[in-house]
Amino acid sequence: MASDSHRPVQRTSHRRSLRRRRTAIATAAVAAAGIGAGVLVVNASADAVDLYHQSLPAKDGWAASGSGTTGGSKADSAHVYTVSTRAQLVKALGSVSDTTPRIIKVKGTIDAGTSDAGKKLTCGDYASGTGYSLAAYLKAYDPATYGRKAPSGPQENARKAAAEKQKKNIVFRVPAHTTLVGVPGTNAGITGGSLQVQNVKNVIVRNLTFSATEDCFPQWDPTDGSAGEWNSAYDSVTLRGATNVWADHNTFTDAPVFDQSLKTYFGRKYQIHDGAFDITNGSDLVTVERNVFSNHDKTMLIGSSDTDSTGKLRVTLHHNVWQGIVQRAPLARIGQIHLYNNLYDTTTLNGYAPKYSIDSRAKAQVVAEHNAWKLPSGAKPAKLLSGDGTGSIAGAGNLVNGTATDLVAAYNAAGSKKIKTTVNWKPALTAGLQTSAKNLATELATSTGAGVLK
Repeated sequence: MASDSHRPVQRTSHRRSLRRRRTAIATAAVAAAGIGAGVLVVNASADAVDLYHQSLPAKDGWAASGSGTTGGSKADSAHVYTVSTRAQLVKALGSVSDTTPRIIKVKGTIDAGTSDAGKKLTCGDYASGTGYSLAAYLKAYDPATYGRKAPSGPQENARKAAAEKQKKNIVFRVPAHTTLVGVPGTNAGITGGSLQVQNVKNVIVRNLTFSATEDCFPQWDPTDGSAGEWNSAYDSVTLRGATNVWADHNTFTDAPVFDQSLKTYFGRKYQIHDGAFDITNGSDLVTVERNVFSNHDKTMLIGSSDTDSTGKLRVTLHHNVWQGIVQRAPLARIGQIHLYNNLYDTTTLNGYAPKYSIDSRAKAQVVAEHNAWKLPSGAKPAKLLSGDGTGSIAGAGNLVNGTATDLVAAYNAAGSKKIKTTVNWKPALTAGLQTSAKNLATELATSTGAGVLK
């Protein structure tokens, strides 16, 4: 293993890796057990395909549409890398314009906030030489003296310069035909980084923990809402104009810094976290399965605005666990979104108190079926949904504390912006769909998130 940025990125032989993983699991048995895609994929010759070379199984959500999602499964031995530092990850990703299939094995936790030489970087390092300081910024744009207009001038320019330095260090651009997967047993993940999949196709992200994705330089916007807001950049994973993406068995969390510990300036929370996993700008054919989303506010955005791309934003979310999530699980616009066999635990966790789970707006066509919600005492099913009066949510078999519940009826009875109950499509790519959500809490406790795949 390459242990630091001064050593070369390791390349691992396909054949050696394949020989280590010859145990086959029949696809039918996996589906019968309710494990969704499962740990192994079996090819026509009944040889097991190792974790790193797996493709998305047939009919496993929208990402199985068309030619399917194979990631870097066709990579030759020269394009299979093992990385354990930021510098090695950058080298393995290469140029976003290079579409050669590649497999990147992440061994251990990569700290995005490090230099090429492996030195830990702080927000102060990014600000150095720009003239930015938070104290000067707060003084310059205090609404009491500056007014409620968009910041401009030397300190805003300095903030932008510092933010650009951080962006260059922590944003990782993923090329087409890439598989990025955590090595089992190594606590694989990326901390403090943002994985960007933009205007490329055929990407797989698996078995990784994404944590502490933080913006050192939030921007004050006094025109955002009635009281203004601090807005941050950087999702842990962001899809922008991406097609055929499979995200499987990952964990997303704000840890170790939770929103309840953030300071307040100008009467608003100094928010350093943005989204966990956003799917925007005409992204299409995406399957997100068996992930754990925890300790986060605005978690998943599907569609960047009410005018995002019509005919795209087709997304499947299944067998995910959402816990300690405030909102956007997901917030859906425009597209055809299928949610099945997800588990929502709406108990307040580390200060993250729920507002709603699913928001359907801008004519989104959502089918939500056989999902399970755990509500604490006093919580109401009517609060689990949200919308603008133009979105739809169809589907049945959803349980709230073990009881079959018509979520849309509960929401519509309590609010004025009604959610429609009919959609313009019928899901067909539904691998692993369980027609009962009764046992999801038990089953998903041991089959979701990073560290499960072997």
